[in-house]
Amino acid sequence: MSETQKDRFRLTLCQLNPTVGDIKGNTDRATQAWAQAKSLGADMVAFPEMFITGYNAQDLVMKPAFYTHAMRAVEELAAQCVDGPTIGIGAPYVEDDKLYNAYYICKGGKIATRVLKHNLPNETVFDEVRIFDSGPLGGPYSVGNTRVGTPICEDGWHEEVSETLAETGAEFLLIPNGSPYYRDKFDVRLSHMTARVVETGLPVIYLNMVGGQDDQVFDGGTFALNPGGEMPIKLPVFDECIETIELERQSEGWRIAKGRFETHPDAWEQDYRTMVDSLRDYMDKTGFKKVLLGLSGGIDSAIVATIAADALGPENVRCVMLPSEYTSKDSLEDAEQAAKNLGCHYDYVPIKQGRDAITDTLAPLFEGRDADVTEENIQSRLRGLLLMAMSNKFGEMLLTTGNKSEVAVGYCTIYGDMNGGYNPIKDMYKTRVFDMCRWRNENHRPWMKAPAGEVIPDRIITKPPSAELREDQKDSDSLPDYPILDGILNILVDQDGSIGDCIAAGYDRKDAKRVEHLIYISEYKRFQSAPGTRLSKRAFWLDRRYPIVNRWRDEG
Repeated sequence: MSETQKDRFRLTLCQLNPTVGDIKGNTDRATQAWAQAKSLGADMVAFPEMFITGYNAQDLVMKPAFYTHAMRAVEELAAQCVDGPTIGIGAPYVEDDKLYNAYYICKGGKIATRVLKHNLPNETVFDEVRIFDSGPLGGPYSVGNTRVGTPICEDGWHEEVSETLAETGAEFLLIPNGSPYYRDKFDVRLSHMTARVVETGLPVIYLNMVGGQDDQVFDGGTFALNPGGEMPIKLPVFDECIETIELERQSEGWRIAKGRFETHPDAWEQDYRTMVDSLRDYMDKTGFKKVLLGLSGGIDSAIVATIAADALGPENVRCVMLPSEYTSKDSLEDAEQAAKNLGCHYDYVPIKQGRDAITDTLAPLFEGRDADVTEENIQSRLRGLLLMAMSNKFGEMLLTTGNKSEVAVGYCTIYGDMNGGYNPIKDMYKTRVFDMCRWRNENHRPWMKAPAGEVIPDRIITKPPSAELREDQKDSDSLPDYPILDGILNILVDQDGSIGDCIAAGYDRKDAKRVEHLIYISEYKRFQSAPGTRLSKRAFWLDRRYPIVNRWRDEG
């Protein structure tokens, strides 16, 4: 190696989309990326956290046959990739009956060393304390004449691992991540990485994966920081990319050379892209090719149909109108127009005949009792039955369309409109759904497969929301107006606040207490609801785990 070569370090960053459990597929992707890095003369090629197994593998990674398979795959990868760049790749590691989240360093056909994750996240969607053992604080590893320190994901959010690496000779920090999206997450990451640069005086490279896994989307956004606050590298969000960067040895140490620098889109576009990517990857990674949904003429099903068309292509989306006598003429027209605007298949399946049969069947049992919510829910459950029958017959996954406001307070029918395999808007409040529809009508991007323009008819956005299960029904008959409801929900759910906090924010105590009651009594519904895209730090499922049986109420 010449003096010139010693003063430069070429690192290939692989911001890729692994699939949980596809150990062979993930390993093949790594092999291909290594070959590409070799052709570019890279000194090292780096992959995200737990890339071999995919992330977050949850309890699957504790299965002996699984982690043994993964560890063997790393050994085989190392043996295949002999004459070329050093490999850094995430995978599980077991030693003395302890299971670790590890980062393998492979060179010369062998595993040279393993970095073991020290700080195990145990919040929001992460439960690593339950799964992994904490590794010891360690030192850097060598790549050529360069000493590299690798805090693994959460290790980069705390100072002790990075400071230990700096004290033991690390010359720059490479931090592999499996960091899922929530709104404005990049700013949080940047704040933590800036702190590591300030504390250690070392350059930091933050490498993140992309792609959807169940409710989570890993949004990429890999970036690098030099001491002094310069950001020479900023890769795109959501897109896969393999990018080779260079570090230059200067009098004060290694510095990252300027390279690719992308401007990230705003929060509206990132939220929408997250919903599109989550559905696309959920379908692709589970093997489904097409979806169907009930298109009611309302705003929630319209935005879900649009997301599905953008994710899968309009030709792979079936929209079904299932009208009753309570379905308005406007809804009939709006649903058909939305499907036409998107270019989706449209079916018209009236429920009157089936509903009459059910009514006649139950008439002897219900004799003498007034009609109530029971009859309303029969309509919803009949629609759910018909949609599931179509899903079975056509092999198309049913999408459910309840927004976060409805999911929070149980304004949905279990075994009815809650039927389905995935819900892209599960973590989006109703008031934001309105604005997201307007955003999509005004914006189009190359990754959207549906047409540009006003795909969601304006009347769908402007008319008062209604379930249309009885005459002249409005959502506001059963719930506070959505701006009030969503404001209270934001305090009680997203901020984990109290009734007192709601009152201090200007909301009526009666409304706050009513909403709190609805949240708690609806827990059993959410327990049985379909998974859906996570957009916030307090999405329903892993972020918020409450008991179904719960008599406590906030009396503040």
